[in-house]
Amino acid sequence: MEFNPGAVLAPVIDWLNANFHGVFALITRVIEGVLGGLEAALLVLPAFAVIAIVVMAAFFAAGLRVAALAAPCLGFCWIAGLWEASMQTIALVVVAVAIAVAVAFPLGILAARRASVERALRPVLDVMQTVPPWVYLIPAVMIFSLGRVPAIIATIVYGIPPMLRLTTLAFRGVPNDLKELGQAIGAKPRTILWKIELPAAKPTLLVGLNQCILLSLAMVVLAGLVGAGGLGAEVTRGLTRMEMGLGLRAGLAIVAVAILVDRLTRGALERKPHVG
Repeated sequence: MEFNPGAVLAPVIDWLNANFHGVFALITRVIEGVLGGLEAALLVLPAFAVIAIVVMAAFFAAGLRVAALAAPCLGFCWIAGLWEASMQTIALVVVAVAIAVAVAFPLGILAARRASVERALRPVLDVMQTVPPWVYLIPAVMIFSLGRVPAIIATIVYGIPPMLRLTTLAFRGVPNDLKELGQAIGAKPRTILWKIELPAAKPTLLVGLNQCILLSLAMVVLAGLVGAGGLGAEVTRGLTRMEMGLGLRAGLAIVAVAILVDRLTRGALERKPHVG
């Protein structure tokens, strides 16, 4: 006897579409609105102006080395004729990572506080990390149709596990002495969390954020398969048309964006404030 998961899941998807169509439509409008606004903000200025702004922002936020790296990374996307696709990809990744972190961060703290929550989440995270990422696109497309929204949903699902696991690890690794010191001076639990635990957990949290960003960027090629646009669509176009030049340019642009986002976020978060 053959077990067919689709025979079980298809009626569930149909039921969700029939009973929660309004909810899914609202989610689609919100995500499309935020994504469209971010894309418009990135594309409203000429490419050279955006590059100049990013270089200056990188200098003040992360230092000279990251600023010097930002110019060639974005410059390659521009001269390769993939500026608009690159900005679409950056917008998609920013929205997906923001939502993934907003979900994973509080759940990771809760899992660090309660072992029962961590035990309940562990098998779910194992499945989320071992299932091939393109599998997430199937139910997302069935619910949200083709476009950018299912791509973002799949990217969020793919990016949550590393951020959640490393958030749990980070807060469990905070020395008890620091927390007991906060309690001894009468600090409230919220103050202990933000003033003591968060700074101590910051290095591991940065690793989790880094992994979330890079995994989200790894999904952009698959996102192109469902009409999400961006650099993933260019890679898909190069593959289907057997245009090696287009596929290679788009692939290198993804690498450039990944390096820039990685170094910029890491440099900005690790940079110590100057005390003059």
